[in-house]
Amino acid sequence: MHNALLVGLVVAIALGFDFTNGFHDTANAIATSVSTHALSPRVAVLLSSIMNFVGAFVTIKVAATISKGIIDPKAHQITMAMIIAALVGAIVWNLVTWRAGLPSSSSHALIGGLVGAGIVGLGFSAIEWKGVVSKMVIPLIVSPLIGFAVAYVFMLVIYWLFRNARPRPANRSFRLAQIFSAAFVSFSHGTNDAQKTMGIISLALISNGYLRASPFTVPLWVIVAAASAIALGTYAGGWRIIRTMGTRLYKIEPAQGFDAQTVAATIIQVASHFGFPVSTTHVVTGSILGAGSSQSMSAVRWGVGINILAAWLITLPMAALMAGIVYAVLHLFGA
Repeated sequence: MHNALLVGLVVAIALGFDFTNGFHDTANAIATSVSTHALSPRVAVLLSSIMNFVGAFVTIKVAATISKGIIDPKAHQITMAMIIAALVGAIVWNLVTWRAGLPSSSSHALIGGLVGAGIVGLGFSAIEWKGVVSKMVIPLIVSPLIGFAVAYVFMLVIYWLFRNARPRPANRSFRLAQIFSAAFVSFSHGTNDAQKTMGIISLALISNGYLRASPFTVPLWVIVAAASAIALGTYAGGWRIIRTMGTRLYKIEPAQGFDAQTVAATIIQVASHFGFPVSTTHVVTGSILGAGSSQSMSAVRWGVGINILAAWLITLPMAALMAGIVYAVLHLFGA
């Protein structure tokens, strides 16, 4: 009975993290569409919410990476206090960066939380460092760089293809196309990010004997719950971050918005297929910067970009530190 209550508490906190992930990352999908007036804000968040929900049902490869790729539940006794600490650390950092209007990575926050709680609870040797670096850290670093490069080149192609087009009809067409590209980003976000919560809940179920570690599966109720939480969070909307990504980096034109969204969504889909928990925030931001730089390097407000980069760099260690402190307090309280 005691274990069941603890698992229930973990599920509730995990869904709370999923909700913050949704409203924190709303800007990823809709910021450019709203700033170019392709969609009204309310229609944009509704569309994004629905597509996030649908995308969560596509695959469970990222969930498997989160549940087994940081701390192996078959090799170590993972306590509920560790999982709770990891989630609380990630949630706190999400709220801090949301308050500051910085599009930091919920993925970095969650992975950092798990690493921090694992180190304090089990020691450095318990962390699957090779898997963390190869399947999590490297994709998280490389994916925005790929987004920047591909969006830059794709934007040059768009400029060449539409070099003789009249601006007003071309902008009208790209605003229409942005509706579909925004839906694609939201669908991809659900495919990758909702699975991180599924992975945490599955880790709790495995650790308490409610679910087998091999073959790895995610119960349907976990998928539905995670999909619903991230969809509700998306509908709540993170307006502070939307302003940062939609207007503060540079004045985004419809063609640039379509470019950034399409490139970012494609990269996220590829990463999800291989089970890489990439940061939707990083990929979209990198793509937006790449699309803007193709017009002129001076068009981008690089000072804002540097602030975002600083938030990226400190997210994983800060979330790890917060989770470690929370676990230490919980362990002391429990003792």
